[in-house]
Amino acid sequence: MFRQSFIATAAIAVAVTGWAGVAQAKGKMTLYCSPQIEWCKLVVEAFEKETGIKVRMTRKSSGETFAQIKAESRNPKGDVWWGGTGDPHLQAAEEGLTQVYDSPMKSQLHGWALSQGKSANGKTIGIYAGALGFGYNSDILKKNNLPTPKCWADLTKPAFKGHVQMANPNSSGTAYTTLATIVQILGEDKGFDFMKALHKNINNYTKSGSAPIKAAARGENTVGIVFLHDAVKQTVKGFPIVSVAPCEGTGYEIGSMSIIKGARNLPEAKKFYDFVLGKAIQERAKEAGAYQVMSNKAAIPPKEAPKLETIKLIDYDFKKYGSSAERKRLLAKWDKEVKVLPK
Repeated sequence: MFRQSFIATAAIAVAVTGWAGVAQAKGKMTLYCSPQIEWCKLVVEAFEKETGIKVRMTRKSSGETFAQIKAESRNPKGDVWWGGTGDPHLQAAEEGLTQVYDSPMKSQLHGWALSQGKSANGKTIGIYAGALGFGYNSDILKKNNLPTPKCWADLTKPAFKGHVQMANPNSSGTAYTTLATIVQILGEDKGFDFMKALHKNINNYTKSGSAPIKAAARGENTVGIVFLHDAVKQTVKGFPIVSVAPCEGTGYEIGSMSIIKGARNLPEAKKFYDFVLGKAIQERAKEAGAYQVMSNKAAIPPKEAPKLETIKLIDYDFKKYGSSAERKRLLAKWDKEVKVLPK
């Protein structure tokens, strides 16, 4: 049951405005953006038009962005980290890489968005939510006479050898959420047994979380483990992609936003923070093919967005699996016990 507490690649660097160097002057800021590039561009363009503030934007996956912010911690170059799965945002908060901001927009947000901030002691906020699952290319499935996958367990069947793709959990928040989800559903021992069995069927671990379903849409892959809104995007584009919410239940993300500690353009960062929590800009997400559920209570989701209240969602423990120690431990165990195995 979808409860009120939730209700709800290689790095691509994009210099949106063309100005060189790190933003330091008044009226400029640097944004680290982790959702799809189309959404990043749309938000930046709308913010610049609304405020006149110039934005230097870099798009990377959430895992890569976290690593960059940590590497730059002694000399911060970014101002705001917008989007990407919430777990690395929580880890960044715990490690003192981000800072508290009490936005006046908080009263307009869903309870799950506020609970994300509470877990980080005010150092992050929820901006969208999306359920984990997978999508498959129905044409390739039929061509290879494969059974229709309905559950996580189906993806470990011998028939799917070489037909499944997911991202590397070290670089992708989507894939880390997958790892943490399976551990919570099955328990750690059986969860890692599952990941080892799945590994035998994986044809490639991508850097970006959405890459597996894009490959499936292009006909280069059969099943992609992704957030369901990423699968929906490919379906809306006209590709033969079918979305699946696994029968055992599944985890979900609370995409988050954080102001980087030591931000050189703090007033501008706060303006951006407030702007993207507004109803008007959140409702424009669908223009960029973003089908998540938005955090502003008044924002109407696209009709194509997955109906989260109909999906069997687990009681995902964001505090535990977003903690620095647990995330590092699980990733190290995955590297040692799963990634190194032959296929």
